[in-house]
Amino acid sequence: MNQHQLSIEARFRPEILERILRIVRHRGFQVCAMNMATVANAENVNIEMTVASQRSVDLLSSQLSKLMDVACVQIQQHATQQIRA
Repeated sequence: MNQHQLSIEARFRPEILERILRIVRHRGFQVCAMNMATVANAENVNIEMTVASQRSVDLLSSQLSKLMDVACVQIQQHATQQIRA
């Protein structure tokens, strides 16, 4: 299983975390770690997420980018690694 780290910038809405997690699950990824913090203006949120799957992380990234309140999704290339389950 491959592990990938994503950095997501989004507009803060009560439901944004639920929407992101639903897409992660529907696309066949497992959340290994997650950290969320609001930006100084409290209108935006930064989410750092480590996910694992056999699938391509580009599929997940493109689906997350389609969410209305998501401004940016970045794949941290140096953090991608192979793990054994």
